[in-house]
Amino acid sequence: MATDLFENDSPKTGGDYTAQDIEVLEGLEPVRKRPGMYIGGTDERAYHHLVAEILDNSMDEAVAGHASRIELEFDAEGFITVRDNGRGIPVDPHPKFKDKSALEVILTTLHSGGKFSGKAYQTSGGLHGVGMSVVNALSDKLIVEVARDRTLWRQSFSRGIPEGPLSNEGQINNRRGTTISFHPDVQIFGARMQFKPALLYKMARSKAYLFKGVEIRWKCDESLIKDGDKTPAQAVLHFPGGLSDYLASMLEDREVKTDEPFAGDVKFPDEQGKVEWAIAWPEDEEAFFNSYCNTVPTPMGGTHEQGFRNALTKGIRAYGELINNKAASKITSDDVINGACIMLSAFIRDPQFQGQTKEKLGTQEAAKLVETSIRDNFDHWLAGNPDIGTQLVEYLIERADIRLRKKNAKQMKRQSATKRLRLPGKLTDCTRSVADGTEIFLVEGDSAGGSAKQARRRETQAVLPLRGKVLNVASASVDKINANQELNDLGEALGCGTREAFELDDLRYEKVIIMTDADVDGAHIASLLMTFFYQEMPGLVESGRLYLAQPPLYRLATGAKSIYAMDDLEKDKLMETEFKGKNVDISRFKGLGE
Repeated sequence: MATDLFENDSPKTGGDYTAQDIEVLEGLEPVRKRPGMYIGGTDERAYHHLVAEILDNSMDEAVAGHASRIELEFDAEGFITVRDNGRGIPVDPHPKFKDKSALEVILTTLHSGGKFSGKAYQTSGGLHGVGMSVVNALSDKLIVEVARDRTLWRQSFSRGIPEGPLSNEGQINNRRGTTISFHPDVQIFGARMQFKPALLYKMARSKAYLFKGVEIRWKCDESLIKDGDKTPAQAVLHFPGGLSDYLASMLEDREVKTDEPFAGDVKFPDEQGKVEWAIAWPEDEEAFFNSYCNTVPTPMGGTHEQGFRNALTKGIRAYGELINNKAASKITSDDVINGACIMLSAFIRDPQFQGQTKEKLGTQEAAKLVETSIRDNFDHWLAGNPDIGTQLVEYLIERADIRLRKKNAKQMKRQSATKRLRLPGKLTDCTRSVADGTEIFLVEGDSAGGSAKQARRRETQAVLPLRGKVLNVASASVDKINANQELNDLGEALGCGTREAFELDDLRYEKVIIMTDADVDGAHIASLLMTFFYQEMPGLVESGRLYLAQPPLYRLATGAKSIYAMDDLEKDKLMETEFKGKNVDISRFKGLGE
């Protein structure tokens, strides 16, 4: 039986809530308390992200020109070792923490490192300064060795705490760089979580492709490679061809539309970085877009991907005009990109990633730098290969025609669906006749619905008010769900069916947005709606079409200054940081109508 987290509405007495209940997390405690805030969770992806954080530091040394070789080893005890021949982490006393070495500060302090000012590294993937300290915090054992100035230094840690001071291990010749060995903490990740050799090897291989000047030596204990796993126990990874080699390995023997891929690399002006790319259009149109910034994967894309899209779309349209093929004007970036296999790697200064795990690049300047650099090369490539250029234009026009035919079919289907809807006084629909660019807001009651209708953009935004608490489908029978009028109205408005009858292509809006009040009742209704979509329309959730609006709960104002706060915690923080004890007018919103 499903339990309702909100069913107990009786208030609790606050007499036993005192200052002693307030916890202050110091050092690396926040990482162990909330690892998801730093590595995105404690699942398999987050587990392997620990390796990426350490490997990225060594890659930064290589990209900066200070290292040429990196070793990645996975041993039978479950330890990961990353070794480079770079400069070695500084071991002298830190000027701010004179009783600690710079090495210990880096490994025990969040937001510490040599990548903020741009003096030590022009481009780096470890911008946030938390990677190494986070790995240390989440490891039951971490050992670091630094070979620097012909001296070997060593220090070990457990769960982020030094097991002893930095020790001088004596003189060492013919060796330099940093070696880090760590074992993830079973208290955080559980005893069953293990590294997968195939994922680690893929990570090492991709890093070698991304920077031509590095050699990565991979080693894995043979007992860890299961039957059927083709991962080698040892390999030396070095690819002088860079992304061109990478793309060729990904395509293998697949047929492509053009005789050769469009590939190259360009340095940005004023030493702002560089970009490398490789793209091909396969016959089977099974596409992928693998992008990176400073060797860090960006699976959520970002501004460098947008610059790439713009460069190719504008370039192919201009070439179509040059060869007097006017139909090229209808080609969009989706026509160019969605059927292509793409590798894109940008190196830029001070990258602004969205999220601690750096899955999306947000640096605005990157879009223009990438677009300008690649557009010029694309124009020359098309002009220098007229047969390929003409063939590519004709192929992309064909893709555009297919897209437009599908769009027209959708429009006809949507118009017929609109005629079938009978929701007077409830659904306020948008005027656009296609789903692209449209969104529907699900709001609490008619009062909130009225406010939303007044504020909406009529062309693209629809509003559906829902009366009262939504049925909790997790504990309701199918008959009860089918008989519920509010859920029936919601299903009619969306038009995509439920369960086995669900068809994502029939969804009448591009986005479905839950917009409830910022209070507890609003959170309850939002959770009930999310339960409905997760159970009855899982495809809507999996496709990323469901959104949750976050209206503020408070407005804090003094004089001409006005700031909104999402909850009590943010309100209290703003009172301390932004207003600093000033006389502040605090308004608490009772609902969306306000």
